[in-house]
Amino acid sequence: MINRRFLLLGLAGVLAVSPLRAQAPAANEPTGIMTAIYTRVAKGKGEDGGNFVIENKAARANYLSKSLAAQWAKMDARTPKGEVGAVDFDPITNSQDPDVASFKVSPEKQEADKAMVAVTIAGHRNDRKEQADNVIRYDFVRDAGQWKIDDIRGAVDGKPWSIREMLAEFIKQTDKPKRR
Repeated sequence: MINRRFLLLGLAGVLAVSPLRAQAPAANEPTGIMTAIYTRVAKGKGEDGGNFVIENKAARANYLSKSLAAQWAKMDARTPKGEVGAVDFDPITNSQDPDVASFKVSPEKQEADKAMVAVTIAGHRNDRKEQADNVIRYDFVRDAGQWKIDDIRGAVDGKPWSIREMLAEFIKQTDKPKRR
C-alpha cells in the first residue's frame, strides 16, 4: 500500500512540475505548413508579406497543388510582359501593403485527402474595416503524398475572393478572340 501511495504521489509531483503543453502541429500537416508560413510572414515588423509562397515556379511547386500551380502558369503565360496578371496583391496577407503582427491558425476540416485551414491575422495598424478581411482560408489537397495548397480564399471589404476563381476568370478573359 505504501509503495502505491509513493508511486501516485511521485507521479502527481512530476505532472505538477512539468507543464502540459499542446503539441505543436507536424510541419508536413496543413496547420503546421500554415504556422511555418505565417511565422515567417510575421517576423520583424511583419511587412515582408507572403509572396515567397507564389513568387516563382519553384516556390509554387513547393507550396501549391499541381493543378493550382498549372493554372497559375497558364495565367503567367497569358500575362503581357510588364503587366501583373490576375493576382495583383499578396493573398497570404490579403493586402497590397503587408502588416502582420500576429496570427492564429485554426483547422476547420480535415479528411484523408483534403483539408481546410483558416488563418486569422492581426496587423500593427489594425486598419481593416471588415473583420472578415482578417481571415484567409486555405483549401489543401494531398498531392503526390504531400499536403499542398489548392486554393486561397479571403475577403476585401467583406466581399469574398478566391485565387482559383481569379485565375480562371483571367484565363477565360484571355481566351476570348480579339476583335479587329
